[in-house]
Order: sequence, then structure tokens, then C-alpha cells
Amino acid sequence: MAVIDLNADLGEGDGPWRVEPPADEALLDLVTSANVAAGYHGGDAATMAATCAGALARGVAVGAHPSYDDRAGFGRRHVDVAPDVLRAQVTAQLGALVAVAASVGARVTHVKPHGALYNAVVHDAAQARAVVDAVLAVDPDLALLGLPGSRVLALAADAGLRTVVEAFVDRGYRADGTLVPRTEPGALVTDPRVAAARAVRLAVDGVVTAVDGTPVRLRPDSLCLHSDTRGAVGLATAVRAALADAGVDVRPFAPGAPEPGGPSAGGARTAAARAAGRRAPGPPRHGPTP
Repeated sequence: MAVIDLNADLGEGDGPWRVEPPADEALLDLVTSANVAAGYHGGDAATMAATCAGALARGVAVGAHPSYDDRAGFGRRHVDVAPDVLRAQVTAQLGALVAVAASVGARVTHVKPHGALYNAVVHDAAQARAVVDAVLAVDPDLALLGLPGSRVLALAADAGLRTVVEAFVDRGYRADGTLVPRTEPGALVTDPRVAAARAVRLAVDGVVTAVDGTPVRLRPDSLCLHSDTRGAVGLATAVRAALADAGVDVRPFAPGAPEPGGPSAGGARTAAARAAGRRAPGPPRHGPTP
């Protein structure tokens, strides 16, 4: 039986880059791993806490989603930052999420760079090394997600980190296995039927068709859906249904992911309510604050 993880980038807020309101709660019911924004491109401390708590309650693995220091550009613009500065910035983001996750009873299991940083470390050895060094400094047990054949995964493997090959259900591919830039035609996949078929082929055969028709072999361990892709919940719903119909076992790649509804789930729901500024579940004497 084929096994695959389904991840989404969550906790990124509701800034002008979004095409529709955040769908994090619905996506947490569909994915098996959540990459939580650590504040540099989106999100904040309260959002991190609520997202981690929501993931814990559902048995979804929690990962850190660090980026360039580029909130205005949502981390999707390349920044020519010095490696030592980038290492410090990624270390700060990882450390922040690890601490916030622990405050709600969750544990961070993996790291996935965001946006332009994710693409840069495919080829840029200096920035890739900065990311790897930051992960090693915070927790060498963290897994690192990236594109197959990327410099960051090679450096991570050499350093003894666990590496996880990722593929994208909602992004277009070039023939060389890199992503089509968002400014070019074919960058996004928004048809649920197309996304579902791509997910099954990636999970079962390890292959995706590039925008020029070339079959690209990726053999991923995890499939990603972006929470800010138009119709993200519909895409994720179609993908989960198609994977189930194909007999694919969808589960977190990270060992030790929480069991849904386990002993700590109630505490996670309480923490999520606190983080969102609401009364914790229970028999309230008054209705929710407007």
C-alpha cells in the first residue's frame, strides 16, 4: 500500500496576499502535517499557539515554516541576505515556534522553508547551509522538507538531519523538477479534479507532468497544498477523497505525531480557545464576546 503525508502551510494570517479568508480550521481536518508560519512572513504568537493547539487536537504533526524577513512581500521575494544573518533569523523563527508549540502541549517535528527562501535553497549553497545550521542549532531531531535534488536536502543529509522529499499538488512544475514561478502561466493548479489526479499519481507512481508535458519523477514523501490557493479546502477535500479511493494511506511522515483525540487533545482545545481570546469549552454562563 502506498503511504503519503499531506501537508499545508498554515497560520499565515489574512493579509492582502490572500484571495479568500483563511481556511486553516477546515484544512486542519484534512491534512496530516501543518507547517506553521513563524512571524516573519505571516502569523503572530497568538496565531501560532492556536494553530499548534488545533493541530495537536487533530493528531496533525506540527512543523515550523520560516521565511525571509519580508512580511510586506509575504516572503515571496528573494532577499540577498548574508548567510550569518539568515542563520540567525531562521534560528529565531524555529525557536519561537518550538516555545509556543510547547506552551500548548505540542511538539515541533519538522521544518519547511517558505516561499522565496524555499526556492533559493534549491540551488544557493550558502543560504541552504544557513538553514541547515539553524535547524541543527535548535533541534537536530527535526526533519527538513524540500524539493528532490535540492542543495538544502543534500546538506541536511550530510549533517545527519532527516530529509523529506516534498511535491506540490497545487503548483505547476518545470521539466527540471522546479516550480513554475507564480508570475508565469501554469503556476497554480486550482481545479479539484486535476489536483486530485495529480495527488494520486504522485503518491502511487511518484510522477507529475510538467507544464510542457514532460513526466517528472519525484517520489515524494509528502504532498503540499497551500492554504492561500483559491479554493484550498475544496482542493484538499478532493485530494483526500481521491487518495482514499486509490487505497493510499495518508498519515504524518513524522514519528511521534499526536494521536487525534488523545489525552492531550482536550488541553489543546482549551489552549486554542485561550490563544484566540475566547472562553475555553465548557458550560459558559454567558454567550461569546462579540
